[in-house]
Order: sequence, then C-alpha cells, then structure tokens
Amino acid sequence: MPDPRPDSGPAALELDVLAQWERDDTFRKSLDIRDGAPHFVFYEGPPTANGKPGIHHVMARTVKDLFCRYKTMQGFRVDRKAGWDTHGLPVEIEVEKQLGLKGRDAVEAYGLEKFNAACRESVLKYTDLWDALTVRMGYWVDLENPYVTFETGYMESVWNLLKRISERTDANGESLLTRGLRIQWYSPANGTVLSSHEVSLGYKEVQDTSATVRFPVEGEPGTSFLAWTTTPWTLPANAALAVNPKTTYAKVRLIQPEQDPTKTSPLPRGEGQGEGETPDTTEYVWIAETLLGKLKAEGEIVERKSGTDLVGTVYVPPYHLAGDADDLYGLAEALAHGAAHVWRVVAADYVTTEDGTGIVHTAPAFGMDDWMTGHKEGLPVFNPINPDGSFKDGFPLVGGLDFKEADRPILRDLKDRGLLYREDSFVHNYPHDWRRG
Repeated sequence: MPDPRPDSGPAALELDVLAQWERDDTFRKSLDIRDGAPHFVFYEGPPTANGKPGIHHVMARTVKDLFCRYKTMQGFRVDRKAGWDTHGLPVEIEVEKQLGLKGRDAVEAYGLEKFNAACRESVLKYTDLWDALTVRMGYWVDLENPYVTFETGYMESVWNLLKRISERTDANGESLLTRGLRIQWYSPANGTVLSSHEVSLGYKEVQDTSATVRFPVEGEPGTSFLAWTTTPWTLPANAALAVNPKTTYAKVRLIQPEQDPTKTSPLPRGEGQGEGETPDTTEYVWIAETLLGKLKAEGEIVERKSGTDLVGTVYVPPYHLAGDADDLYGLAEALAHGAAHVWRVVAADYVTTEDGTGIVHTAPAFGMDDWMTGHKEGLPVFNPINPDGSFKDGFPLVGGLDFKEADRPILRDLKDRGLLYREDSFVHNYPHDWRRG
C-alpha cells in the first residue's frame, strides 16, 4: 500500500502510532501481560476474501476492536484470531461468473473437482488488501495464524463439535442436537437456500394471477370462507385458514353474485336433492366486514363474528390429499395420530384487511408467517414440491409441473368444482431465483 504520510496532521499521527505498535509488538504484549487472567472469548465473524473490503468493514471492525480493547483493560485476556470464510454462495457465485457457468447443472457438467479447485484459487484473491486495511486501521487481530474454513482441520473441528453436542443430553435424556424445519428463501437452480441479499437481486415486476377461493364450512351446506391468495400453486398444501382475532367478520347472503365466466364460478348445487326439486342456489360467505365492497356482488349481512369467535371452525380444504407421507410430509402421520384438526380456522395477528378478504390461506411449507402459525398450532407441513421446484411425480393434477406452471391447472380445477369465487390479475414485485433466470 502506498505510504500516504503527510508531514503533519491526524494521518501522520496515526502512522506514527502504528509504527510504534509494530516496533514494540504492542498487541502481543497486551496478551502476554494477561497470561493466566480470565478469558473474554471473542469470535471473529470472518470475511470472504474473494471480494474487496469496503468502508462498512472499517465501521464494523472499529466496534469489534473497541469491545476487545475495553475487556482487555478490565483485566481479561482477549485472544483474537483472524479468519477467512471460504465456503458458501459468495465464493461459488464469483467463480461461476469467471467460468461462464450458470446453475447447479452447469457446475456439475463442468466437474465438481475442477470447480472446487477454482474456488480455492479464487477465495483468497484479495487477502493482501484485507491485511493492509486491517493494519492501517489499527485493528488488533492475529494475522499470522488465521483460520481458513476450507482447511481440513477446521472442518473436522466443526464436525467434532456437532458430534459432541449430539452425544450430550438434556434433563429428559434427549440429545441436545435436534432436527427441525425452517422456512428459507430457496433456489431450485442450485438446490440450496438463498440469502436475503441474493433475493434482493431477483425482484421483478410481473403480472400475476390472484384467486379468491371458497373453503366450504363443514356441516353448513352453501356457506364458505372466502380466502384470497396470490400463489394458487400452494393451495394443495393448505393446512389452515388464518383470521385476525380483533377483526369483525360478516356472514353475507349473496343476492346477485357476479356471473362473468372469465372471473367467477358459481357454487355447485344439487347434492342430496329429490327428483324434480328446485336446487337451492343461496350462497353464504364469510369475509372481513370492511372488505364487503370487494365481493363484486350485492349481499345481505346475516351474522357478524369476531375473528376470535371463528377460531376453531372446521372447513373442507380444496384438496383433501391424505396420501403417502413421502408425497405430503407429515400428513398421513398427523391424521393417523389424531393431531390437532388440520383444516380449521386459526388466529394470526399479521392478517390485515388491506388486501384480499381478511382470511388468509395458510400453507406452513411456504412462507415464514405460515410456518410459524402452523408450528404454534401443531399443524403438519404438507410439501409436495421437489428440490428442483417441480411437483412430485404422480401428484394429482400437477405432478411433474414446475410450481408456477401449476397455477393454471389448479385454477381450472377449482373453477370446474365451483370453488373458485373470483380470479384476477395484478402487477406486483415478485422475488425470482436470479440464478434460474
């Protein structure tokens, strides 16, 4: 790094201090004089050195250094070891750009061994710049013996820790290492989760389809909950309907439902009728009272209830698929063991009346809010989607289709069965897998 030393001023003073610290080996002495003292353990979150450092790194490291020096002054020994994060998508993305590859399939075709070698070569590309910045800003950390996450010893230490945690048990004799589910942004193109930064790269303004769907109330013929969704492909994974406990909902008797065949389909009638009887075409729907204007139909309110009063109401899902647990994770097991009734109304504070119907279709496999609600309510997680983004082969109606390609056949099926109350298109920003195109 060129020496920017002026003859005088703050910069010259900084350089003089740095030179004195180097001559006297001050950082090492600050550790040696605390030999035998209690340790304050500081875990450095290592940077990825295949990118250049920026001013935000200076800011973060200043705060880190402040705490370490403070704890040293309090009498603790604070060992600080530099490190390099050499795993994960940031490295792979950089190398894919260099090699002109796009997506997991292209990487596998290129060869994993060659790709890993290219990653190792790329990952420490800017270590000299990082070291120079570290020294220039006076950040005290051991640069001579860094830990590097691609080194075998480091990886084995992580596995060893996991093994030791799995062997330890709690007061009930259960292992401290448990397996669970967590909802994350996911890339079908490379078969791994995406960071929020990567998701921000993939937002596009698109015209999409929304659907207002009937969820018939069990035991009340002609009465349905109306729920709005912008992701029809998630309807086969429905596990609950969510309402806001503080919202007032109205049961409306529809007088003149809209009959535009391109937008709505009527609720089917005729089941259980005697020969020659006139079918009962009266339809009742539940919707947030403030959203009645969105029904596109005249109606008469016959009953009002708070969301709290609706909680626990059982309904008939659009897809009642109690098949193989390999196709719908957890469904067969949940039903066999009498889990909390799956298809019922639950409470969720995040439900608003700004859009839709004030009643939210909930699929715990798709969306953090949905998953948290399902976890709280003890609902199974139905997931008929493969890691590549397609529905599982043999899945009814949409088996083998890409998840977005499934919207249209699902909507056609709902319309044919009288469950599609209304279909609309709207323009919105939607996250895309930027690696998929």
